[in-house]
Amino acid sequence: MAGVHKLTTGLTGLPVARHPHKTLKVLYSRILAYINKMPSDAGYRKHTEQITNQRLHLVNSETDVQKLEEKINCGQIEEVIKQVFFYKACIN
Repeated sequence: MAGVHKLTTGLTGLPVARHPHKTLKVLYSRILAYINKMPSDAGYRKHTEQITNQRLHLVNSETDVQKLEEKINCGQIEEVIKQVFFYKACIN
């Protein structure tokens, strides 16, 4: 992982992610496995699969966390992880 290591997110109760790439790869893979059980023509599956695959591609191709945050464009990487955890909790 390149770049400066941050010490805080600046957000109360949200600690800095130690291994954000690994965490996101696992979470996105689990989401893809779950939605793979849905009918292939389901709109929800298509949309979720598209977004998840795009983000997984970014995680796999961008090693710099700061650049990854910019490319995903949904806040700090810790916020992205929290969003994915929330989504995963909703589908389980």
